[in-house]
Amino acid sequence: MNLPLTTDFETLLLSDTPLIDVRAPVEFEKGAFPSSVNLPLMNNEEREAVGTCYKEQGSRKALELGYSLVQGEIKEKRVKAWCDFIDAHPNAVLYCFRGGDRSRISQEWLHEAGYEIPRIKGGYKAFRRYILEEFENVGSRFTPIVLGGTTGSGKTILLQKIKQSVDLEGLAKHRGSAFGRQIEPQPTQINFEHELAASLLKKIKSGMSEIVVEDESRKIGQREIPPALFSRFKEAPLLILEVPIAQRVETILKEYVSGFQRQFTERFGDEEGLKAWEETMLRSFHGIQRRLGGLRHSELVSIFDEAVRSQESSGKLEGHRVWIEALLREYYDPMYEYQIEQSKERIVFRGNESEILAYLEQRMEK
Repeated sequence: MNLPLTTDFETLLLSDTPLIDVRAPVEFEKGAFPSSVNLPLMNNEEREAVGTCYKEQGSRKALELGYSLVQGEIKEKRVKAWCDFIDAHPNAVLYCFRGGDRSRISQEWLHEAGYEIPRIKGGYKAFRRYILEEFENVGSRFTPIVLGGTTGSGKTILLQKIKQSVDLEGLAKHRGSAFGRQIEPQPTQINFEHELAASLLKKIKSGMSEIVVEDESRKIGQREIPPALFSRFKEAPLLILEVPIAQRVETILKEYVSGFQRQFTERFGDEEGLKAWEETMLRSFHGIQRRLGGLRHSELVSIFDEAVRSQESSGKLEGHRVWIEALLREYYDPMYEYQIEQSKERIVFRGNESEILAYLEQRMEK
């Protein structure tokens, strides 16, 4: 049966093509592609049984076992799930791990049901190899511009106003600091790389020769920026966003206290949500205990606790400003000053938000 194949990985990535991943859930959870949905041909147990049979008795017996496990009502249910997805996304493409039997069988069963869609030649493995190769040379296809600034200066807020930007922290679902953990779990390293590749390539293909990213460490939470790309960022021109400390305190208060609390209460309810937020913050305090020193750590945790109790009784957030400013002055700012000293030769501009936007607009017009 001569059914369509595709190796146009660039189009699949850039156009957010809907993808049907027919691998087992355990494979999907390790990593998949943007815009993919897991509608497996076999579940985890069935896949394991077929894999064992393949090792012990060969491919023919493994195929026979697979067909016997997925038949009748089970087969009908899985084919219907694929058909329903294609009805909603007529341009869908499917894939398995290597583009072999699982995607071929799925494609044939869809053909029997009256649906014809392409499958990825080489499957997940080939698509993944393409993305890794892109990371090796993507840095040479654009000029990165790095946006730096002290903690709380609003770099992420500014990035959202810059069309030629990629939000690394947004893709990693982490704010990049000891207190940067978000309510949603971070993506797998593989998924982070896929999303990053797609974001950068979309900017490049739209004609952007310069792309602004935030100044980050190699690791954002538990996710790592690919080495070749990170090396380019560490050599790039550096812009410094300068903001008064009072404004920085208000930004942190809005993002990490009122905003973060709202996320938790929407997820868990008022009482449980605030408790979960408090526990998350205390874990973050614990993570910087050694650098702060035991005594100062205890003092700041006590101030934080007083702020929480005050908020519970009065509904006001004022007490949180005390520990926020202390952390900025005593923990974050000294680290920032040291790091920026190491990169001072890369600094090409300093200014507030409007000045940096004006600088970038003038630069992009050249």
